Amino acid sequence: MSSLWSSIAASGAALSGEFRGRGASVAVADLGVGSTFGSALESLRSRSVLVATHEQLPTALALLELDGVARRMVLCTPDLTPEQLAGVAATAQADAIVCDPQSTKPAPDSLRCVRLEPRPGPERITRRASEATEWILLTSGTTGTPKLVAHTLQSLGGALPTQASSGPQTVWSTFYDIRRYGGLQIYLRAVLAGSPLVLSSAGEPMLEFLERAAAAGVTHISGTPSHWRSALMSGGAAILHPRYVRLSGEVADQAVLDNLRAVYTEARIAHAFASTEAGVAFEVNDGLAGFPRAFLDHPPGGIELKVVDHTLRIRSSRTAARYLGAAASALASEDGYVDTGDMVDLVDGRFYFRGRIGGVINVGGLKVYPEEIEAVLNADPRVRMSLVRARRNPITGAVVAADVVLANPTSTAAADAPDLVKRELLDACRRALAAHKVPATLRFVPALEFTAAGKLVRPNG
Repeated sequence: MSSLWSSIAASGAALSGEFRGRGASVAVADLGVGSTFGSALESLRSRSVLVATHEQLPTALALLELDGVARRMVLCTPDLTPEQLAGVAATAQADAIVCDPQSTKPAPDSLRCVRLEPRPGPERITRRASEATEWILLTSGTTGTPKLVAHTLQSLGGALPTQASSGPQTVWSTFYDIRRYGGLQIYLRAVLAGSPLVLSSAGEPMLEFLERAAAAGVTHISGTPSHWRSALMSGGAAILHPRYVRLSGEVADQAVLDNLRAVYTEARIAHAFASTEAGVAFEVNDGLAGFPRAFLDHPPGGIELKVVDHTLRIRSSRTAARYLGAAASALASEDGYVDTGDMVDLVDGRFYFRGRIGGVINVGGLKVYPEEIEAVLNADPRVRMSLVRARRNPITGAVVAADVVLANPTSTAAADAPDLVKRELLDACRRALAAHKVPATLRFVPALEFTAAGKLVRPNG
């Protein structure tokens, strides 16, 4: 796979693809006779370029045009502060920044700003792939400068199908931002197969996005479990009629899988494990949380897996090449395995995710994984989602606290007997969990906060 555009041109069928944004769309075939960069495209050859547009549609076009031209493309998410963006630019040794057509140029001022045209112009562009372009993704969940993870097109898309499947047309969509690993995987799937891709928009209400996706006839759609819980709460999830539903990015507990199965009775519902550094490891299609132990001995797709000290480790050709920046820690161990930092336990021949190693709550020296408790709370049909966090305690250092969003807060059970519902949820925790894991406090909240990546915001301490 030499470059994204050359792969599309070679397949021919991929030219039928289309990017559908909020209020605008662009056909991939239009790029065959023009460029959204115009004559400025050639000026970006062999340069390190920040792609820092606000909307996803120009990002989708810029990635396709710059791969094979730029030395390095840095996928910058719109939630970056000016200070973070400046730090990213310095680490990536950026020469230029790609901006929206009308937006104010983001920092830093030292970079040349190249603005995209809303649609490919009429001037014919000779596309000459001369660079093995690095695709730089940013890690999320940090208040400082994110780590910059260096991939190639091969590590990102080498295992993806490069032609459209036979049968009914596939229309892809994702709640993710395509500048993050989960969304980028869907972007590449759609582009390489020539499928239309419906893009979400920053700040777009959930119901509006679902209506757009339904009107476009979306058949395949992905998001985090938190994205899907929000969709279920919106009241509009049932307007979609997908053939394939995918979850990734967070622990997919049994409750969210069952709730999606109840709405999308004809869809294949899968949850995948992937990370920005290690790439896609596997997909689980049996409708159950966790993954079979057999994956360690016979992993799908030739990915090597092992569990060391309860953490999942991955070795594959999909692993990123390195971190950028001299101060960054090593990406993989000497044997080539990436420690994902995700904790798993083996129960009856199946591994279950317990949470991130960095998210442990220490209760008097005993470890508590928030996701384990959330799975118990979320299993109650009256609960749509929950967040477990630490609350400081002078004796044990911390105790467990839980915030719960009810599936139907206006129901008689919730409105007239909230204390009863609370007691029953805590009783369920006592039956399923050790005493130190049972929430010391539980409160009902109208909503929970999500990160820009679609994951629950987990406070520290």
